[in-house]
Order: sequence, then structure tokens, then C-alpha cells
Amino acid sequence: QVQLVESGGGLVQPGGSLRLSCAAVGFTSDYYAVAWFRQAPGQEREGVSCISPSDGSTQYADSVKGRFTISRDSATNTVYLQMNSLKPDDTAVYYCAAPVTAWGDCSSDEYFYDYWGQGTQVTVSS
Repeated sequence: QVQLVESGGGLVQPGGSLRLSCAAVGFTSDYYAVAWFRQAPGQEREGVSCISPSDGSTQYADSVKGRFTISRDSATNTVYLQMNSLKPDDTAVYYCAAPVTAWGDCSSDEYFYDYWGQGTQVTVSS
């Protein structure tokens, strides 16, 4: 059974850091594009970052470039999102996602992805 399990969310002050984890269960995440999305209350879901399976290249939304870093650990079958210099605008539920097809490129379109985690809440507030 394929599952994505997120963890690492929480409450942090502006300027602080968090590291989100996305553990893949039932498949080898190295073979798939894995993306992070977020959704704030009353807003549409937006793509945050993605890591491709072939060469490990990464993509970031303009709003998080220079502050967030996506990476993967093959040994633990986990994709991480390191978030630094957090701002109140980063407050949202964060989801990781993967497509059913292996070796595809990243996409910022949420409809490209078939498997989704349950989400983890990130709140940036003083």
C-alpha cells in the first residue's frame, strides 16, 4: 500500500526554522518526483518545491527561494523540506505528493500528483 506520511510541522516564531519530513511507504521515492504543496485558509493549494528522480534537480516557488531547501535521503526513503527564515505568510498546511508514474519530471500542477500525505500544520506567529 502506497502512503506518504508527513511530520515536523508546528508553531514557530518569525525568522525561525522547521524541517518537514515526508516518509514514503510502499514505494521507493528515489524513482519518483516528490513535491511539497501548501494550502493556507481560504486560499488555493500552491506548489512550494519539488525534487526530480533522475538527477535530483530541484524547483522552488519564488516566494520560498533562498529560504527553503528540498532534499531526499535514500537510506530512509524520506524527502525533507528545510524551511528557514520563516514568515507569517508561510503559515499553511503542508502536503507532500508523488505521481503514480516513475521517473517523470517535476510539475507545479497539483493534478499531476496521485498520492498525497495527510498534511502537517505550520504556523508562523509571534
